[in-house]
Amino acid sequence: MADTGIFATTEEVQRKVGDNASATSNTEAYINQFMTEAESVINAVSRYNWSDAYSGLNADVKGILKLAASNLAAIYVINYDMDSLPTMREAENRVNVLYENYQLAIGLLREQAQKKFIQDA
Repeated sequence: MADTGIFATTEEVQRKVGDNASATSNTEAYINQFMTEAESVINAVSRYNWSDAYSGLNADVKGILKLAASNLAAIYVINYDMDSLPTMREAENRVNVLYENYQLAIGLLREQAQKKFIQDA
């Protein structure tokens, strides 16, 4: 099976998930699903279809998309089975850090999408 996500790879998500994640959800099949969902959420929340425009974007914007998508997908992996981590506190801490970084990235993407909308008007 190959990566089907546009913004980030399975390995990039797995690095964000960290050690001791669920052996079920921390697999390419699950992460491919989570990436598709994350990419759709990013497009909807930012009100711009980054997926369609991806090939024409510069490296900085692609990096922000990778940050948002890999963090959101990693949250989905951890959330699948939080008991797989040594403590619930560790699971919650990981999710909180990932969510904070997702929020940072999505804020930047919203700002870029608004600029694009204004420029195209």
